[in-house]
Amino acid sequence: MAIKKQYLKSKPVCKVTFSIEAEEAKKVSVVGSFNDWNAKKAPLKKLKNGTFKGTIDLEKDNTYEFKYIVDGNYVNDDAADAYAWNDFAGADNSVVTV
Repeated sequence: MAIKKQYLKSKPVCKVTFSIEAEEAKKVSVVGSFNDWNAKKAPLKKLKNGTFKGTIDLEKDNTYEFKYIVDGNYVNDDAADAYAWNDFAGADNSVVTV
């Protein structure tokens, strides 16, 4: 799993690329506070090497909670900037700070 951040000089935006290795998975999405936890808004594309990858523009100077959905199962990112407890889910969420 990996998170890559690319800050834009022309806009207050950071392009965040989320990637997760899931060779056996059929469908992977990234959901979080940036897309109302809606899997349809951020499906990841499967690459030939079995990694799922996608890029989302996030406003700078913010912190966002997120998780991956791998074939219906919620998964945290071990490369997250931090983790935050979520009472609704009863589990930690991954956190990315941009």
